[in-house]
Amino acid sequence: MIDYIWMWSEFLVRWLHVVAGIAWIGSSFYFIALDLSLKPGKQLPDEAHGQAWQVHGGGFYNMVKYLVAPARMPDELTWFKWEAYTTWLSGFALLTLIYYTGTGLYLIDAEILDITPWQAIALSVGGIIASWGAYDLMCRSPLGRSDRALALAGFVFLVVLAWLYTQIFSARGAFVQIGVCIGTIMVANVAMVIIPGQKKVVAALVAGETPDPAFGRRGKQRSLHNNYLTLPVVFVMIGGHYPAVFATDYAWVILALVLVIGAVVRHFFNTKHRGDPAPWWTWLVAAALTVAAIFLTQAGAPKHDEATYAEYEFGEGAALHLAAVELVTERCSICHAAVPQWEGMAFPPKGVRLENEADILAQVDAIYWQSAVSHAMPPGNVIWVEPEERAMLAKWRAMLRSEGVPEGDAG
Repeated sequence: MIDYIWMWSEFLVRWLHVVAGIAWIGSSFYFIALDLSLKPGKQLPDEAHGQAWQVHGGGFYNMVKYLVAPARMPDELTWFKWEAYTTWLSGFALLTLIYYTGTGLYLIDAEILDITPWQAIALSVGGIIASWGAYDLMCRSPLGRSDRALALAGFVFLVVLAWLYTQIFSARGAFVQIGVCIGTIMVANVAMVIIPGQKKVVAALVAGETPDPAFGRRGKQRSLHNNYLTLPVVFVMIGGHYPAVFATDYAWVILALVLVIGAVVRHFFNTKHRGDPAPWWTWLVAAALTVAAIFLTQAGAPKHDEATYAEYEFGEGAALHLAAVELVTERCSICHAAVPQWEGMAFPPKGVRLENEADILAQVDAIYWQSAVSHAMPPGNVIWVEPEERAMLAKWRAMLRSEGVPEGDAG
């Protein structure tokens, strides 16, 4: 029963995380577009900065922005913050439920760095805190006076951090860790800078005082960063489910490309919402970098040495097929079975069963991508599949395809 409760806990927390993330990103995109589309109006109050007319759900909305408090402050003021807080809290809960309680499967790879579970958790939590601290220091340093210099420094910082994590954690763990760090920076911008600054500005305006303009400048700068980090952080969170993205030697380079792709795509929409001519060149840049990322996935995939492979007597034809089926059955059915033998696992991952030849033939492509093209499976190589055995799986799959065996579920 405990296993079922645990499984449902993971599912419900993941559900909350996705819903909260949609709410946060949706409100962020909406207000960015709204702010950029504001236009002056003749009938606006003197204190108003601009307005935008919108239609939605059968009704018309007149959105008016005030840079200072209106003549009469409303009795109720809605703060957009809990979407961000809930996204981070649910995300950290998910990180704890999956990665911190399953460090051996998801966070540690002894081939990269042989550390204990507690060391892995300490490095993860410490890295999350340190990433925010380093970023915040950069923003408050002289670098913060130039948006371009700060953006370049932040880009280099995140890429170096991503590379560093690939030297510490498993491929999937490193990818998720950098995503958590980026998400933490974004939420901390809201919780530690934007909202506190807005509260101080509101308090000063209500008291009839002139607010410190530094709060507005700082908040706008952090909001701008969040704007350009949104697409990359979503990519990283989704990418953690695709070995072709994270289980490659160049995963950190792919992240660098995605940071640029996200920036140019957001630049396109920001410019368009502002009413300026759309910079269509951004899509060419995004497309070119996406193609580069695809090539990096292939270039960074594990290489199969035919000479070394030949030393192992896996055989050809029927002998090769038998060796592959025996390997998958022996190593993978611990988890991928109707009744998994791995402690704490009530169902086979993704419902995939690999208990007999028919099961295995139905998952040929998934096995190829997860265990031959990448090292995603087994997680952290906990059952130690040798490079020669992975090469054998690749050769086995090629043999089946050449013989016309139908493609299975690529997962």
